[in-house]
Amino acid sequence: MSKTDNFYLKQNEPNKSCFLALRDILLDFDPNISETVKYGMPCFMYQNKAFCYLWKDKKTEEPYVLFVEGNRIEHPALEQGTRKRMKTFSVNPNEDIDLETLNEVLELALELYRD
Repeated sequence: MSKTDNFYLKQNEPNKSCFLALRDILLDFDPNISETVKYGMPCFMYQNKAFCYLWKDKKTEEPYVLFVEGNRIEHPALEQGTRKRMKTFSVNPNEDIDLETLNEVLELALELYRD
């Protein structure tokens, strides 16, 4: 079993299903996106450069997408928190993922890597 598969399999529901859905969304968004594991969490690369991670909030346990260059992305769905560089896109695992908003943020993030 790969390290990436192991991350998803050890999650409890509903987070497991949410993380797997996010994984599919990210990998299907652009053919240049690939997945690896960094710092014990799934890391999504765009042309061999890390652009986002999947992780969960320490207090609420809710999943989020962590955008590496988040400080360079302006979108109301992103949260800076105490981070200087990265921003998060929070996902409620008990609701449908807001695909329209997530796709907007993904497009903004990838524009930084395509230039």
